[in-house]
Amino acid sequence: HVQLVESGGGSVQAGGSLRLPCSASASGSPESHNCMAWFRQAPGNEREAVAIISRGGNTRYRPSVKGRFTISKDGAQNTLHLQMNNLKPEDTAMYYCAASGRGLESSCLASAAPEFAVWGQGTQVTVS
Repeated sequence: HVQLVESGGGSVQAGGSLRLPCSASASGSPESHNCMAWFRQAPGNEREAVAIISRGGNTRYRPSVKGRFTISKDGAQNTLHLQMNNLKPEDTAMYYCAASGRGLESSCLASAAPEFAVWGQGTQVTVS
């Protein structure tokens, strides 16, 4: 099935920006990543959804990042992006890319972590 590889993490000062790419391997069928998302997990906290994008390009953001983060995908290159602007210390976490085969728009956008079958290894974002 599809494999996901994140990159682009690092350390940044509050107010700064980072862009996280997630590459999906061509070995998986396109349907295996109908629904894609970025999650994050800080030490001692549960994994939480940051942004979700459906096959049709519709998006959903957690309230704390809305207006600061943008999720997008480049179908030609099988790459998912998360543009993060005006970063805050509370954004510090390990960020994970995830994919599922959910093709129904509403079902995709309502997904939680257990509904995603494929995960990347994560990339650390630290904001000070």
